[in-house]
Amino acid sequence: MHAFDVLGDPVRRRILELLAVGEQASGEISAVIREEFGISQPAVSQHLKVLRENGFASVRAEGTRRLYAVDAAPLRQVDDWLERFRGFWEQRLDALGTELARGRRERRRQEEVNEDD
Repeated sequence: MHAFDVLGDPVRRRILELLAVGEQASGEISAVIREEFGISQPAVSQHLKVLRENGFASVRAEGTRRLYAVDAAPLRQVDDWLERFRGFWEQRLDALGTELARGRRERRRQEEVNEDD
């Protein structure tokens, strides 16, 4: 499965957000996802399986608990792919910042003129 297909599902993105905080037990993940998305425990397990099989998460056993952790390698690949587009957005955001600053300066000048009147 392509990384963007894995990340295209809101449930899997939310699971990754939970795992970004730190290692989580499958039961804890399941409780949050079931509450937020109203899906069954087997459906949550299926999403965890997709994340595992595609390298986005790892799992280890601790007694009877299964602890999941995020694996950053596929996310780095996505970040590398997105890198080529950052320059485009950074230029536009820089231009927007310049225009906003120009507008603030103009408003201050107008306020000073109005105060002098």
